[in-house]
Amino acid sequence: MSVNERGSPGVGEFDVVIVSGDAYVDHPSFGAALLGRVLTDAGYSVGIIAQPDWTGESDFTRLGRPRLFFAVSAGNVDSMVNHFTPNLKRRKSDVYSPGGRPRRPDRATIVYTNRLHALFPDTPIVVGGIEASLRRFAHYDYWSDSVRQSILADAPADLLVYGMGERQVTEIARRLRAGEAISDLTDIRGTAYRTEVRAWREADHDPFVVLPGYTEVKEDRYAYARAFAAHYREQDPVRGRPVAQPHPKTVVIQNPPALPLTSAELDRIYELPYSREAHPSYAEPVPALEPVRWSVTSHRGCFGSCSFCALTHHQGRIIQSRSIESVVREVERITKMRGFRGVIQDVGGPTANMYGMACSRWEEQGACIDRRCDSSCPTLAADAARYRDLLRRLREIPGVKRVFIGSGIRYDLLPAEDDTFLDELSEYHISGHLKVAPEHVAEKVTDLMHKPRKEVFESFRKRFESRQAGKQKRQYLVPYFISGHPGCSVQDMVELAEYIRETGLYTEQVQDFTPTPMSLSTAMYHTGLDPFTLQPVHVPKGREKRIQRALLQYRDPKNYGLVCEGLRSIGREDLIGSGWTCLAGRNRDGPASSGRKKRQ
Repeated sequence: MSVNERGSPGVGEFDVVIVSGDAYVDHPSFGAALLGRVLTDAGYSVGIIAQPDWTGESDFTRLGRPRLFFAVSAGNVDSMVNHFTPNLKRRKSDVYSPGGRPRRPDRATIVYTNRLHALFPDTPIVVGGIEASLRRFAHYDYWSDSVRQSILADAPADLLVYGMGERQVTEIARRLRAGEAISDLTDIRGTAYRTEVRAWREADHDPFVVLPGYTEVKEDRYAYARAFAAHYREQDPVRGRPVAQPHPKTVVIQNPPALPLTSAELDRIYELPYSREAHPSYAEPVPALEPVRWSVTSHRGCFGSCSFCALTHHQGRIIQSRSIESVVREVERITKMRGFRGVIQDVGGPTANMYGMACSRWEEQGACIDRRCDSSCPTLAADAARYRDLLRRLREIPGVKRVFIGSGIRYDLLPAEDDTFLDELSEYHISGHLKVAPEHVAEKVTDLMHKPRKEVFESFRKRFESRQAGKQKRQYLVPYFISGHPGCSVQDMVELAEYIRETGLYTEQVQDFTPTPMSLSTAMYHTGLDPFTLQPVHVPKGREKRIQRALLQYRDPKNYGLVCEGLRSIGREDLIGSGWTCLAGRNRDGPASSGRKKRQ
């Protein structure tokens, strides 16, 4: 991070300088650290400029000009998501900064790239990370309530790396070191680049999938929906084709996604010598580190394809799992680290129990284009046996007291006829709460979310509750629910609120739907259409969105007025009163009594 830290005396210029909106934390959950370690392991020297002061020049110049390229990322989270609540109120803290104080600009990737280009106009700039990855095409931007151009049309970058970037950045470094020009690197999987409008018009467009252009998708919601559906279908690394989208001054071209990493490649990446510490120059802790310091990544990818999640466009649907032996070695190394007290906070990925799952079609045909993966598919090996074996091995490591699952599980992947995994989960891997994400219970809403229906969750809930009988210290489900999702009406939220009332579920951790770039739900929010059918979808906005959020937290006295307004709007005054079945009422338990005390 400074000239004095360059290491060997022979290091003059760095090969690559990574500029990140996050504080520098040497942990594999932080993108700058992971890619920095991968590049170093491949033989390149790497400098890190973390959270530079974008109002001046000194932070951007302190490591000098890199020999090969600058790599720019807004950080682990899109800077606009990081800065604003779903109600568009600016947040006062940033967990990825020392002391939690915000230190990055809005639209950080564009700001950093503009600064670097002005200071080093002849040095290649490669952008990546979640912000760049999910803004690679024209996209709806919730914070400006407008359709913005691809980030490549707004930022003076030479290449964009999308998805997980290890293959891409090492290939870019290799070819630049071999003497190729950055403008010639137009064939690297998992990257996007620009080409001139005139050159595009004169080129052969086969085999490109050509999307409706920026001007068209900005003005026509049907064109936007068609464009989204078209590029969504090309995000598979096996069958995906190159995608192009014209913009007024350039054409953005996305190459097919990078091929999945093998188990051996993942093993090597996650066994690099991360210190799991924030950089020693920081006088205050980085809050985002503590929840993940002793966590372990076991795999990547998620075949759930939830509509509100952009993982399909980022990590993809194909599960890439590490070997059990590699995870064991990593945990054995953790047990010898300063500060470790015997608790592994999490072992998992986007969905913990997808570890080791695979489909016989993935390697040669990719993920199915016409259906979502689930446990009913005969070609999907949706068995938790390998994950169970992994957890058993980790429990046996000397120095490990507990191994928790913090990343959540897919309850619909737990077979009803075999409770072995659920039994071990309850006995060994839950402290007091198990995170699950039903998101909703209304059928039309869960269908639009691509989530299992209410009956599946209810079956799991009863199986989980049956294991609490006789326990001195019972365990609880912590369900995640979403309000204001496209397709959801006030009536649907009342149905969810009544379900919460009947089951007594804990609902402090809830989410008001936020339209983030490149998710299916965001396309529905902007267009009012299902992109794949072009059928209308109800989109709650404004006051209705506030009412829906209030109904989800009807127990909170502050929501009494909005809850009453919502109930009256659909003719459900029967739920306003003093009875325990009411969602809004003034009684000795306060407005919106849950009824749990009454039933007990």
